[in-house]
Amino acid sequence: MTTEAALRDELAVIARRTYDAGFAAATDGNVSARLDDRTILISPSGCCLGELQPVDLIPVDLDGQPFTALPPGTRPTSEFRMHLAAYQARPDIAAVLHAHPPVTIAFSIAGRSLESCVIPEVIVGLGTIPTVDYTTPTTPETAAAVGRAIARRDALVLEHHGTVTVATTITGAFYKLDKVEHSAKILLAAHQLGEVRDLPPAEVERLLAMRESMGLPPIVPSSGPPLTTRSPEGHPDGLGY
Repeated sequence: MTTEAALRDELAVIARRTYDAGFAAATDGNVSARLDDRTILISPSGCCLGELQPVDLIPVDLDGQPFTALPPGTRPTSEFRMHLAAYQARPDIAAVLHAHPPVTIAFSIAGRSLESCVIPEVIVGLGTIPTVDYTTPTTPETAAAVGRAIARRDALVLEHHGTVTVATTITGAFYKLDKVEHSAKILLAAHQLGEVRDLPPAEVERLLAMRESMGLPPIVPSSGPPLTTRSPEGHPDGLGY
């Protein structure tokens, strides 16, 4: 079992990697992870992920309430409702990462989806990457929208806003974020070069078979063939072949 000290260290490392990769700027983005059945460690409001220290993470209950009194001006991230909604929808996950990857956000602003079946590694690793309709950040409406969508996904694009990725570890959630932004960069180049071609349905089926051979159950997206995104307990989150 992961100790609290080890989990704090991992969250701080991934927060810095998220910032250093350019997936969050200034005080954007937030991280959290389950410590146990009733405790979540979450980043504080107004912190820069590139400067987050293990001691900065706040233990909160499943309602987002801190377990101990906090210093004046210190409180959990204003996006805490979104994290709690993800945990409530997905008892199989143990970490949530919210970031602002620039190319991915640009796609959502331009009204372009990342959900097409064009990149084999994405189909195997994530299934699809849907875009959630815009809601005002930090509001209960955003939390509700994320809770509904994350029930069948491991990675979401929030229109005009950013991404949410979930996994059994915060490192796994970072890898999924990295894959989302990498996919956006590939699709951007493809759009600039010409027509973006979907993979043939037969090849999508072969990739889905690979995914199922890894023990990942199928889901049915809003459109197209059944795809899989959820990782079972103990599986390394389907990150590649």
